[in-house]
Amino acid sequence: MFNRIVEVTGLRKQFGPSEAVKNVTFHADRGEIVGLLGANGAGKTTTIHMLLGLTKPTAGTVRVFGQNIETHRTEILQRVNFASSYVHLPYNLKVSENLTVFAKIYGVRNPKPKIDRLLEDFEIAHLRNSTSGRLSSGEQTRLNLCKALLNDPEVLVLDEPTASLDPDLADKVRKVLQRYNNETGCTLITTSHNMLDVGELCNRIVFMRSGEVVEEGSSQDILRKYESDSLEDVFIAIARNKTLEKVGVS
Repeated sequence: MFNRIVEVTGLRKQFGPSEAVKNVTFHADRGEIVGLLGANGAGKTTTIHMLLGLTKPTAGTVRVFGQNIETHRTEILQRVNFASSYVHLPYNLKVSENLTVFAKIYGVRNPKPKIDRLLEDFEIAHLRNSTSGRLSSGEQTRLNLCKALLNDPEVLVLDEPTASLDPDLADKVRKVLQRYNNETGCTLITTSHNMLDVGELCNRIVFMRSGEVVEEGSSQDILRKYESDSLEDVFIAIARNKTLEKVGVS
């Protein structure tokens, strides 16, 4: 059994003359929740795409469950899932139909009880017969999260899972994800611009800027280093490449 579930080593991605990701290295252990943070354009999404095998690295490796994503992608992705606030399921299908189709794709046996439970967990059970294209952005986000948990993933990759949610629903989603992590030992890698997500969910934070990892550690360690009690202030300081001892000083 591998305790280190995800290993990203020396990852680089070049698009023409532009280097979107530069020598990125980080890891996630079994049951750990890792936040991949950074301003827009920091390289987070490109890194996630390489982690999932959707984009081929220019250099470096991604290993999941001890296997290289480039050579064992099919086996790896059977144990992984992904959700994003910016990716939607087919609009012409009903909520229940979408989840049933994905359950069949994932090989989930007797999926109806699981679908019912997930719809209840994310508080969209009343929408099961609604056409997905008629859902609000927040409802579509929660539908995508239902889809992502259908196959009981051992690694769950989330791209801004609460971006379209109001504070109440965001809190409920965080609690569902925490419970799933506690009950299953699933490893989560999440991006977010919501520092409540980071503070409440993440065991460790990896900050990126201009395609590089510039800080890594627990939120408490990073707050101490920047002599701050606000992760949002630290986020801004790192995004702006501040070098002052105290982020509150401008």
